[in-house]
Amino acid sequence: MDSSEENFKVWSKKPFDKETIKEVYKLKKELNQSDFNDIFHKNLEFGTGGIRGIMGVGPNRINKYSLGKATQGICNFIHDLGTKNPKVIIGYDSRNNGKYLSEVVADIFTANNIKTYIFDEIKPTPIISFGVRELSCVCGIVITASHNPPDYNGYKVYWSDGGQIVPPIDKKLIDSISRTNYTDINFAAKNNLKTTDYNKIEKEYLKKLSDYLKRINIKKKKKKLKVVFTPIHGTSYKMIPLLLEDYGFEYKTVESQMIPDGNFSTVKSPNPEEAEALAHGIGLAKKYNYDIVVGTDPDSDRFGIAFKHDNEFILLNGNQTMAVMLDYLLKKIKTNQKSSFIASTVVSTPMIEKIAKQNNVEIKLSLTGFKWIGKMINDFPQKYFIAGGEESYGFLFGDFVRDKDAIASSLLICEIFNELKEKNKSFLSILIDCYTKYGFYSEKLVTKKLNGLDGKKKIESIIDDVRKNPPKKIGNSDVLIKEDYLLGEKLNLKTKKTEKIKLPKSNLIILKCEDETSVCLRPSGTEPKIKYYFSVNSSLKSADHYIKIKSDLDSKLNQLIKELI
Repeated sequence: MDSSEENFKVWSKKPFDKETIKEVYKLKKELNQSDFNDIFHKNLEFGTGGIRGIMGVGPNRINKYSLGKATQGICNFIHDLGTKNPKVIIGYDSRNNGKYLSEVVADIFTANNIKTYIFDEIKPTPIISFGVRELSCVCGIVITASHNPPDYNGYKVYWSDGGQIVPPIDKKLIDSISRTNYTDINFAAKNNLKTTDYNKIEKEYLKKLSDYLKRINIKKKKKKLKVVFTPIHGTSYKMIPLLLEDYGFEYKTVESQMIPDGNFSTVKSPNPEEAEALAHGIGLAKKYNYDIVVGTDPDSDRFGIAFKHDNEFILLNGNQTMAVMLDYLLKKIKTNQKSSFIASTVVSTPMIEKIAKQNNVEIKLSLTGFKWIGKMINDFPQKYFIAGGEESYGFLFGDFVRDKDAIASSLLICEIFNELKEKNKSFLSILIDCYTKYGFYSEKLVTKKLNGLDGKKKIESIIDDVRKNPPKKIGNSDVLIKEDYLLGEKLNLKTKKTEKIKLPKSNLIILKCEDETSVCLRPSGTEPKIKYYFSVNSSLKSADHYIKIKSDLDSKLNQLIKELI
C-alpha cells in the first residue's frame, strides 16, 4: 500500500471528528489521483520558516490536526527538557482561520500544563519574537504564512532566545513531532493557564525601539518627508501609522488596504517584493505628490519601498534597501567596529561583503532564512550586532528582536529618506554613492513554480543535474567555483581542489564565474518552486556612467535568465 492510501486510512477514522472523516471520503471520491496524492502522500514538513501549506483537510494541509500534532510534539519536548513552569506566547496574523488556529494551539499548550500568553487580535511577527524574551517564554508560535497566497497558512516556531528554531533544537523538535501520533493530541484546554490581550508587550517593544533610535540621534520632530503607507491587509495597520505620527512624518494610508483581510482582496499577492502589491500606494503617492511608498507583508516582517524620482516611482529591491541601510547605520553607530559585525545570506548581494571590508567591520554570512542571522546574535555574544539583511526584503537592526522586523525597518528607511530630502539630495544619488564606493551590482530573483508530487520531483531533478553536470560557462564567462551546500563542498572547477563549507547542509548550489557573475539555485522551503538568484557586476565605478552601467547590467541579467531558465 502506498503512503497516500495509508494516510487516507488513518484520516478516515477516529480520533478525527465526523466532519473531517466525511470530507476525507469526499476527497477520495472526487479528486483525480494526482490531486489526491498531493494531499495525502505525506505529512507537512518543517521548512525554512516552520510549517507552511495550503489550508484544508489531510496530512499535507494546514488544519487543526496537522498543527495539533506539531504542537503536541513541542509540548512533549518541553516536558522532556524538564523546564519548570514553562510559558509560551502565541500570535496570529490577518490570514483566514488565524484566530481559530491560534486558539487550537493555545488550548493544546494549556492542556499540557503550559502557561500561554495569547493576543486577542492580530499582531506583527516581530512582537512575538520580542515577547518570547520579554516574558521569559520557552517558546513562541505565530500562525502565519508570511506573503504566500491566500489559501496558505502556517506555523512559525520561536525558541527561548526569541529566534526561530535552529540546530540542535530544530532536529530534536522535529523528532519529537514525528514520534507524536494524532491520538496523542490533547485538545482539553485549561483556560486558567491562558492569558489573553497581553498588549504591554507592544508598549515595551516601542520603548526599546525608541531608546535605540535616540542612540543614533533619530528624534521625534516634524519631518519634511511625505509617506504613503500600506499594510497590504496585514498586521502593521496600527503600529506603523502610530510610529510615523510619533516621529513627525506627514503620511497617508491606502484605506482600501488598511482592513485586515485574509483574502487580500485588492492584490494578486500580498508580497511587497512585487510591484503589483504597491500599485495602490504608488497611485495615491502620485495623486498627492508624496515622496515614498512603504508596504509590509501580512505578518509584518518584510517591507517594500517605492520612491519618487523625476515624477515617476522606482521600486527598490531587497539588496538595494539593505545596502543603503547598512551604509547609513555604519556611519551612525559609535562602537569599536573590530568587535562588531553585520550579517547577510549567501544568496544576497556580494556588495555587503565590500561594505564590511571598507568599513572595517566583520561580515558573517548564513544560509537563506533569517533564523540563521538571529542565531548569530546568540552565537557571538561578545560581539556587537549592528544589523543584518537578506535579499528577500528582510532587515533587522538592534538585538531586542531576533527575526526580521518590518516595523522598525520601515521607520528607519523613512528617516533615511527624510535626511536626504532635508539635504536636497535624492535617494537615487545615495544609491549611486553606494555603488561608486562598493561596486556596481545588479541582482534578480526568478522563480519557477512546479506543482504537486511530480513538480517536486522535477525540482529535485533540475538541481541534481546542475550538481552533477555544472555548466562550463554562464554568459561569456567561465564557471570557476561550484559551492554545493548539500554536500558541504566548495569545488574549483579549474584546479579540481575542494574545500569544506562551514555552514549547515542545505539543498543549495551556487555557481561563481571568473567575472564574479553568480547564479544560485535552491527549492523554496514553503512553496512548490525552484528559485534562481542571479548577480552581475561592473568593473566601472563612475557615477557619471550610472545609466549606461545599469542598462548593461540589466541586459546581462536578462540574457542569463534566457540562457539558464
